[in-house]
Amino acid sequence: MTITPTSPGVPHSIPATPGAKMAHEISEQPQVLAGLLDSGRQQFVAMADTIKRTSPRFVLLAARGTSDHAALYAKYLIEISLGLPVGLASPSTLTAYGATPQLEGVLWLAVSQSGGSPDLVESTAAARRLGALTVAVTNSPGSPLAGAAQHRVDILAGSETAVAATKSYTAQLLALWLLVDAWRGGTSTNAAGIPDWAASVLADDAVLDVAGSYRFAERIITTGRGYSYPTAREGALKLMETSYLPAQAFSGADLLHGPFAMIDSQHPVIAVVPEGIGGTAMRPVLERLAERGAHVCVVGDLSAALPGSLVVPLPAGVPEELSPILQILPLQRLALQLSVERGNDPDAPRGLMKVTETW
Repeated sequence: MTITPTSPGVPHSIPATPGAKMAHEISEQPQVLAGLLDSGRQQFVAMADTIKRTSPRFVLLAARGTSDHAALYAKYLIEISLGLPVGLASPSTLTAYGATPQLEGVLWLAVSQSGGSPDLVESTAAARRLGALTVAVTNSPGSPLAGAAQHRVDILAGSETAVAATKSYTAQLLALWLLVDAWRGGTSTNAAGIPDWAASVLADDAVLDVAGSYRFAERIITTGRGYSYPTAREGALKLMETSYLPAQAFSGADLLHGPFAMIDSQHPVIAVVPEGIGGTAMRPVLERLAERGAHVCVVGDLSAALPGSLVVPLPAGVPEELSPILQILPLQRLALQLSVERGNDPDAPRGLMKVTETW
C-alpha cells in the first residue's frame, strides 16, 4: 500500500479499501508535526511558565491505551531532563476505590487523544480537588477531560477517524517534548528537522520487506530501552489491534530475565535501537538474541544490526530523546501492511471503537 503525504485537516476522499483511513492518517504526520512546531509552540511556553511558577515536587501522568505509551515517554523525558520523580497514575485508585492521596505540589498530566474516557475525566477532577496542578494534553480542547483540568494544551493533530491512533500519537510525543523543552528553558530548535525526518522515514519502503517476512508470524516480541521502550510498547499494541497478532513488549533489560526463555528462531523479535545511550544498552541484548538464533529486525541504528538481521534504518543524527517520534512510523506501517496481507481491515478492527470508555 503506497502512502502519499497529504495535508492534515483538509477534506479528502478516501477509497473504500482496507486500511485506507489508517494509511491516510499515517501519511499526514509530517504535516501535523510541522504545524505543531510552527503554530503550537507558544501554548507550551505559556504552560511551562505556569508550571515553573508552582515548582512541582513530583509529576503524575494519567493515560490509557496508546496515550499511556506517550505518557511513559514523558516519564523518561522529565526524569532525565528535569530531575523530577515521575509516576504513572492508577486512575482507579481515585475513581473505583475513592482514595484521597495528598497531591499538593504535584503536577498531574492527563494525556488523552479524545479526552472522553470517564475514568481519566473523574480522576483528573479528583486530583484537582486534592491539590494537584492539573493539565490536560489532548487532541480535543473542548472535551470533558479538558474541562476537568485547570489547564489544557492542544496537540493539533486534526480529525482522526481510523481506530488505530497514528498521527495523534506522534503529535502527543512532540507536544510533550515541546512542553518539557520549554520547561527546561529550551527553544525547540533541536526538533526543527522532525517533519523532514518523518517524511523521509515514510518514503522508505524497507519495512514492507519486513511485512512480507512476518506475514505468517504467530507471535512477535518487541523490545527497546530508555526512550525507545515506549516505542516497543506502542508498536506491539498496533500489531495486536490491527493484525490480531499476539505481540509482547519488554524492555531490553527485562527481556533477558524470564521472558528470554521463550525466544527461539520461529518467532520474530523487533528491536528498537536508537543512536545514543539507549542503543548502546541494547547491544548486549542483540548479541544474546543472536546467540539464541532469534529472527531479529532492528529499527533504527544500522550499525547495530548483526549479520542476518532485517534492518529498517532511521535518519542519522537525530537526538535520542526525539527519536521515538520517528521510530514508531515504520511500526505503524508494518501493522497496517501485515493487517492487510493477513486479510484484515485495520480500519475496522473487531471489537474496538475509536473512543474506549473505562471507569
